[in-house]
Amino acid sequence: MQMRTTIRAFTLALALASSTMALATGPNARIAAERLDRGAVALPAHNGGMLITWRLLADDPATIRFRLLRDGKPIHDSRVGEATAFVDKKGSATSRYAVQRISDRSAPSPAMMWDKSYLSIPLTPPADGVTPAGEAFSYTANDASAADLDGDGRYEIILKWDPTNSHDNSQAGYSGPVFLDAYRLDGTRLWRIDLGRNIRAGAHYTQFLAFDFDGDGRAEVAMKTADGTVDGTGTVIGDARADWRGHDGEVPQRDRTGAKVLPDGTKVAPMQGRIVKGPEYLTVFDGLTGKALATAPYDPPRYPGGNPTTAQLTESWGDGYANRSDRFLAGVAYLDGHLPSMVFGRGYYARTAIAAWDWRDGKLTQRWLFDSSQPGKADYAGRGNHQLSVADVDGDGRDEVIYGSMAVDDDGKGLWSQPFFHGDTMHVGDLDPARPGIEKFGVFEDVKSNGQLGSALLDARTGQPLWTTPAQQDTGRGVAADIDPRHWGAEFWNSSSAELFDVAGKPIGPRPRQMNFAIWWDGDLLRELLDKTTISKWDWENGKEIPLLSPDGLSSNNGTKATPALQADLIGDWREEVVWRSADNRELRIYTTPYPTTHRFVTLMQDPVYRLGVAWQNTAYNQPPHTSFYLGAGKQGER
Repeated sequence: MQMRTTIRAFTLALALASSTMALATGPNARIAAERLDRGAVALPAHNGGMLITWRLLADDPATIRFRLLRDGKPIHDSRVGEATAFVDKKGSATSRYAVQRISDRSAPSPAMMWDKSYLSIPLTPPADGVTPAGEAFSYTANDASAADLDGDGRYEIILKWDPTNSHDNSQAGYSGPVFLDAYRLDGTRLWRIDLGRNIRAGAHYTQFLAFDFDGDGRAEVAMKTADGTVDGTGTVIGDARADWRGHDGEVPQRDRTGAKVLPDGTKVAPMQGRIVKGPEYLTVFDGLTGKALATAPYDPPRYPGGNPTTAQLTESWGDGYANRSDRFLAGVAYLDGHLPSMVFGRGYYARTAIAAWDWRDGKLTQRWLFDSSQPGKADYAGRGNHQLSVADVDGDGRDEVIYGSMAVDDDGKGLWSQPFFHGDTMHVGDLDPARPGIEKFGVFEDVKSNGQLGSALLDARTGQPLWTTPAQQDTGRGVAADIDPRHWGAEFWNSSSAELFDVAGKPIGPRPRQMNFAIWWDGDLLRELLDKTTISKWDWENGKEIPLLSPDGLSSNNGTKATPALQADLIGDWREEVVWRSADNRELRIYTTPYPTTHRFVTLMQDPVYRLGVAWQNTAYNQPPHTSFYLGAGKQGER
């Protein structure tokens, strides 16, 4: 099967990944994909009865049919092409369902039984703490990811705990340690990792990757660590006694920005809680136990030797207090077309450095390092976003890294760069089905330097602008999703305009107020709006939002970003689940759709762009995943 640049029909696009074998994805490449089970789930349907949904897998033949059993007895045989969703009007929450392939008489796959619209995973927050300055803090369940940690074909949830005193890089102050937990869907906690005092807490510090990097059927977890990190088995990484946090001394006064004013009038940024010295590591953890499998020096370091002066840090990254040097991004990419690699980025306001790492045969090795400070790469400085994306944009079967207003090829060489500079939001996928290839939509902050541009749609292969919109100030938010069936392709909107734009950049009416996530939820091919703890339908005829789901007792994450813990196609058919935390941080709730659908697609987690989007979703300013193929109104050739 050929890579997606040669296709427009959905049937071939769906074959980009497989649950049980490696499938060709380019002229000479074969992706090793994770093995998934049917993921069947039964829950109360929207209009009564029980809704049962299950996965269609990429290696299922197009003629596959399924038998649905209730309490061991057949109740429905699907037709060829019928959706992997069925409403049993006679069923109840006390029924027991299973799904079976008719063609080979395989053993039935039991469905998870839910008596309500969500699955609750109980949580135990880390203990409260007190900083060296005497400030008390507690913990909030924050970003999450999903991976099969034990090799059973089901996803586990990996959850990051942030202390309530987490800080943006621009702010001084101590933060509590960051923790990561892993949970099975039945609520079993597999492990807890304590990153320790030498990893600061905040949206830009701990970007964690959960993926099967060596192809052995079980996912690993990788992230930046430091002296005092404690793995899931209680083993300490580095020096357990080291404390590399900055401490402010007595100063005469502070100015309004918080900088210390010395007697001679010199302003010095406050260093309390900042970490600008000490060793930095990259660690790969076993997904099942949380045991540290390998640790290497983090590359690139903040400065060779690990203990720079303020002047050296400023020269290297643009400031001396880690505002720029400690902004990290991370993602997963199939750089060799077969096994996934880790991608860890450092910096985007000025210097931009991206390292690719491999976990193969029990060894952690660096594949390449891209650094805008290297000769001939100055045009790649200052182009980074508050997130990244990964996709095979040139159709060679190997992934590229889209890092804001720039992209890096699979071999670590610069692919393209545009002087649009930094942005807070971007979306990468097949957004315009009328043209070949993948597109990248993004918004921009530095409009004074980029020609007063607020947003742009680019060809993701070349970086060539397809259209732009103007702005007079920082455009902080933007979304790309198909929400209006009258216009083929995605629609686009941003915070600097009241308009909704089509794939050609033409205004087509008022935009939604929501500018956050978009989710496939209610059963048609349009995406719904996900903002804070509400899912809404865009009423394109009347230009307003209609709430579909707004549960009580929940909270979103990351302040004004108001994002869920996770959005992904975790179970059931091709539609997406959303994971929120309870307001008291005592549970995670996984919500799945109660609506039937007539559409049949392979699980989105077997599309590489979507699956890798779930892997990087927790990075910095979270964004929703997209697909490598067009999934929207007017879609033809669904499987």
